[in-house]
Amino acid sequence: MKTVDLFNLDKKYADEMLAHAVSAAPNECCGILAGINNNVVKLYRTTNTERSPSKYKINSQEMFSIYKEISENRWELLGVYHSHVHTEAYPSPTDVKSALLPESIYFIISLRDPERVVIRGFLIKKGKITEIELRITG
Repeated sequence: MKTVDLFNLDKKYADEMLAHAVSAAPNECCGILAGINNNVVKLYRTTNTERSPSKYKINSQEMFSIYKEISENRWELLGVYHSHVHTEAYPSPTDVKSALLPESIYFIISLRDPERVVIRGFLIKKGKITEIELRITG
């Protein structure tokens, strides 16, 4: 994936990410977005093996299967998403430390204010956080 300043996310994927976050609460949810040319074609809900309200880790067997399907379809891993149950939609120090995919977007869904759920996207490269403009379309 090329570095982007703007990412268009179809509303159906934003809604699915939000539904996943709400269903996983009070723990964080996590998942993967795959696609072609910065267009999402599939969202993978994954298991948070940490079962924690403050951190996440994607199940390694699920990750292997997802990578295999992405490769077989010649898609790209566009992004990783997870929720913050009690904090803002901004990468925590733990998020920055665990960000191992510098070309992927890290989407964070904040459930801190149930009346105003927020989804934001970030690039995290070598500890540097850069917010990208996220536009919900459709």
